[in-house]
Amino acid sequence: MTGTTSLQAVQHVRRMRGGAQSHLMRGSDGGYWIVKFTNNPQHVRILANEFLASRIGFCLGLPMPQVSPIAVSDWLIENTPELHIECAGLKKPCRSGLQLASRYIADPATDAVFDYLPESLSKKIMNIEDFPRCLVLDKWTGNADSRQSIFFRARLKQWLPHSGSHGQRIGLVAHMVDHGFIFEGPHWKINDSPLTGLYFRPLVYQGVRGLDDFQPWLDRIVHFPEEVVDGAVKQIPPAWLDGEEQALGELLDRLLARTRKVPYLIESSRDGAQGRFPAWT
Repeated sequence: MTGTTSLQAVQHVRRMRGGAQSHLMRGSDGGYWIVKFTNNPQHVRILANEFLASRIGFCLGLPMPQVSPIAVSDWLIENTPELHIECAGLKKPCRSGLQLASRYIADPATDAVFDYLPESLSKKIMNIEDFPRCLVLDKWTGNADSRQSIFFRARLKQWLPHSGSHGQRIGLVAHMVDHGFIFEGPHWKINDSPLTGLYFRPLVYQGVRGLDDFQPWLDRIVHFPEEVVDGAVKQIPPAWLDGEEQALGELLDRLLARTRKVPYLIESSRDGAQGRFPAWT
C-alpha cells in the first residue's frame, strides 16, 4: 500500500459540520477538498470506508466526489489554530501526514452548497433518480447511517451530461457524500437493517414501483470488477488501517460474496420502512 501522494494541503478555509469534524482546505492542485483526519472522533477506519465506498460508487456511475489521500504538514497544523479536534471538552491538534480528501464541488467564495432542502425544493432535484440507485450501494455495503447528500446549483450539461439538458440550463443537483459508516463504521461488520441507508424524504423514492427500478445497478454489483476493489485497497495509506490489513481483506471478501443478496435487502427496506416507497405495493 502506498504511503505517498502528490496532493498537498496548502490552506485552511473553515471547519465543517458533522461528527468527523472535517475541514475544508485548499489543495496544491488549486482545488478545494473536505479533509477528514486520522484522529477524528469517529475512528481512523472511517477514512478507509469513505475511500472505498467513493471509489466503488464512482465506478457504479453514482454522483460522488473524487477522493484522494492528501498530505497535511506539521507546519500547516502548527500555524493554523483552527486545525484541531474537540473531544470531551478538550482540544487537540489535527494529526499531520496522509489524511482523506473528498473534492468539494463548488468554489466556497462564490457558490452555495446545501446539506438540507425543504420539500418544495426537493421536488426540483434534477437527478432525484440517483437516490434509489445509491440505495443499492448502501445496502450492499451495510451502511449503518442514513443516506447523506448535498445539493448545489450547476449547469446540468456539465454535471448531468446524459440528461439532454441545454448547455446553459442551471438546476439543482444532488451529490452523495459521507460514507464513513459503511461496514458499521469503526466496527467493520456487515449487519443489515431495513431502516439504514435510506434518505429521510420518501419523495426521492416516489418513482420506485419495483426492483426493476434499481436496474441496471443491481446487475452492476453482481458483475462488479474485483480489480476496482483491489486497486482502491492498494491506494489506502497504511496509517488508515493501523495494522488491520487482514481484517479489511476478510471484510471485502464478504462484501464481494453478498452481491446477490441486495434485492432481498431492498425489499426488506420496502417492508420495514413504512411509507418510504409510496408507489411500490
